[in-house]
Amino acid sequence: MKKILLRLKNVGPGAIVAAAIIGPGTITTASQVGAQFGFILIWSLLFSVIATMVLQEMTTRLGIVTRKDLGTAFREQFENPLLRVLTIILVVAAIGVGNAAYETGNIVGGAIGLTTLTGFPIQTWGVIIGISAGLLLWFGTYKILEKVFIVLIGLMVLSFFITAIVVKPDLSAIFEGAFIPTIPDGAIILVISLIGTTIVPYTLFLQSATVQERWKDKSGIGESRFDIVTSLIVVGIVTASIVITAAMAFPLGTTIDNPAEMAIQLEPLLGSWAKYVFSIGIFAAGVTSTMTAPLGAAYAISGVFGWDRNLKSMKFRAIWMVIILIGIIFSGLGYSPIEIIVFSQYANGLILPVIVLFLLFVMNNRRMLAENVNKLWINIAGWVVFAITVLLALLSFNIIG
Repeated sequence: MKKILLRLKNVGPGAIVAAAIIGPGTITTASQVGAQFGFILIWSLLFSVIATMVLQEMTTRLGIVTRKDLGTAFREQFENPLLRVLTIILVVAAIGVGNAAYETGNIVGGAIGLTTLTGFPIQTWGVIIGISAGLLLWFGTYKILEKVFIVLIGLMVLSFFITAIVVKPDLSAIFEGAFIPTIPDGAIILVISLIGTTIVPYTLFLQSATVQERWKDKSGIGESRFDIVTSLIVVGIVTASIVITAAMAFPLGTTIDNPAEMAIQLEPLLGSWAKYVFSIGIFAAGVTSTMTAPLGAAYAISGVFGWDRNLKSMKFRAIWMVIILIGIIFSGLGYSPIEIIVFSQYANGLILPVIVLFLLFVMNNRRMLAENVNKLWINIAGWVVFAITVLLALLSFNIIG
């Protein structure tokens, strides 16, 4: 028991990944899933969490063993100059541009929570959240950021898990939705979005860099695995709680136009405090992801260009500042919050197969990892994740099915 408590005390990089995953996109997508289809798509969340554990274990091992982040590993994977250039273009386009869109949804999501509590406009809170995130990244150290993320995750767990318990869901229906895969008509986009909001490509780059701050050699691999698995179990619990709450709060087939509708809809079930509990959860999710999305982009882009990954490096800072600035600008243009947030998750789901493919190449590179390359079962699991994400992408474009 003491050993488990000690390991829980040392949870860190995994918590940052969890904070990155549980953003406004998670809340919005999970709310949509529950409101439109009840518990029937929980299986896709279970798949997403297990798949994320497999992929994050790979990047954890890569960072600890090689002392290289995933961006650097991608750049060094290919000796051919053309392939290297294509890799750089892929990462900048997929992670840099993708995270800029993602950041808009993060800022809007956090602002929605504060707007529900205060009545002040989303645009006003969007600027405040964006600037606050920038100041924390500018002046903060890794240890400070880690503690901030852990506190905010605690707020989210309390907000969403307690709410899911109070609404008294049907446990047998939840288990059926978790273990019997079904895709009803019109659900494929939400399935991809739910996978995209859980297996977030930029967190792979983030994890490979942050584990190096905590563990200095291979002796930390076991502890780091506990860290990421524990943190991702929390992700699964929080996300499932939101799906369950939405399923209980809305009639099946309901389309949610704003995540804050959840707070209002829950008042008949939970009383006036529902608005405050749920809004605080939305705010915490927005703030954590507003910091992690630009941070992940900075690690990824610095890695593929071979730049210094130090938090105080000006090139590193320039990347995350641009991401935050784009997020602030677009969050103030009045686009539909739900469209921004769901689109960013959908885009993530489509980018994912390419990132997974590159990751599998890197994790089987003996020149880089020696005896720490993927074992057979991890490769099988990785290729299964790749195949399923490709299949879902093809279904979304009506190429098959």
